[in-house]
Amino acid sequence: MNKNRFLPTLLVVALIGTIIELDMSVPSFPDIARALDASESSVQLTVTYNFLGYCLGALAYGPLSDRYGRRGVMLVGNAVMLVGALGCAVAPSIEFLLVSRFVQGIGASTSVVLVFVIIADVYEGTQLLKMFGLTNAAMSTFMTAAPALGGVVNRTLGWRGNYAVVFAVTLVSLLLMALFLPETKADRVKVSARQVAGDYRRLLGSREFVAASLVPSLLFAAYMVFIATSSFLYMDTFGLSTLVFAGNLLVIVASFAVTSLFATKIMASLGGPGRTVACSIAATLAGVALFLALGDGPVSTTVSLTLFCTGYAAVYPVIFGRSLQVFPELQGAASSLNMSGRALLVTVFTGVASSLFTGDAVVTAGVMAVATVVAAPLAFLRPRTAAGEQPPSRSDAVTGTG
Repeated sequence: MNKNRFLPTLLVVALIGTIIELDMSVPSFPDIARALDASESSVQLTVTYNFLGYCLGALAYGPLSDRYGRRGVMLVGNAVMLVGALGCAVAPSIEFLLVSRFVQGIGASTSVVLVFVIIADVYEGTQLLKMFGLTNAAMSTFMTAAPALGGVVNRTLGWRGNYAVVFAVTLVSLLLMALFLPETKADRVKVSARQVAGDYRRLLGSREFVAASLVPSLLFAAYMVFIATSSFLYMDTFGLSTLVFAGNLLVIVASFAVTSLFATKIMASLGGPGRTVACSIAATLAGVALFLALGDGPVSTTVSLTLFCTGYAAVYPVIFGRSLQVFPELQGAASSLNMSGRALLVTVFTGVASSLFTGDAVVTAGVMAVATVVAAPLAFLRPRTAAGEQPPSRSDAVTGTG
């Protein structure tokens, strides 16, 4: 294991660009609209295009890494992300920026999918669980820090500076991986498109899997609808400065990250998975309802979204764990389908919200409400197998940040 002494650090570094690339850019949205003479809805589509690319990439990288090895696919995927980040930093028009965000999304899904696969290749037992926990904690930390960092960079370097920072971080991580990332897939597997499609059909034919996959994905889509419009709400509608907006967004993201870190303890204190689901879904519904009724100012909006994110982060490990226990032999395919489906839902919901956005919170809250109301009853559909209601284990370390 000595040869892998620096592997944890390397894998964490590989995730930084992927985790910060969206939240860092959000404080720049109003400046992007002014600089590129684009509408607010067009700028919000950068989120939609990014997740569309992420959706397509997530479906491919798992099977490709089984066939060609983890190292090569990690390098190629992160090189794609590097090209996308550079395109964003130099984009002369909103159309160029949207294409670049799409390319960046294709590459960004690489590390999220493969870092946890590499960990499973190398570690086992207690060490495996510790590595998953360490990686998830690091991801939560980066996610929490990204909005504030984006606000500072936007104020000092302008909106292009945020994309330039992502480019620089991705370049450093790519060089480090090229020099030090070992190949962890000893035996290559010949994976055919027909076999992969068959696994996906089996998963999609199970109502238990579909429900367990949709709940966290719909709630994440609701969260991303807010993220896509947040800078316009806080800075244009509410009249806050970039730094004050970043501070409000930091509170919201931190509520999600901190709850994710303590999700297992929260579940134990609530009396188990069943009560956790009930309490958490109630919190998400209450948060959206408050946003609909009172989302006409920065304080009420931040409080409402903090309540929503707390509920979402608490319920995520329980439901995500169910999705992987429906077909334990297909956990890899289930994880890829979860991530890709999530990105697709984000693409659809942010696209709808962007096209209807008028500058106030009504459309944002309404679209969030639709996603949350659809997710709520599905959360109570339990798998037939008892394992689906066990406290989350190794797979659930990949919680709210993915």
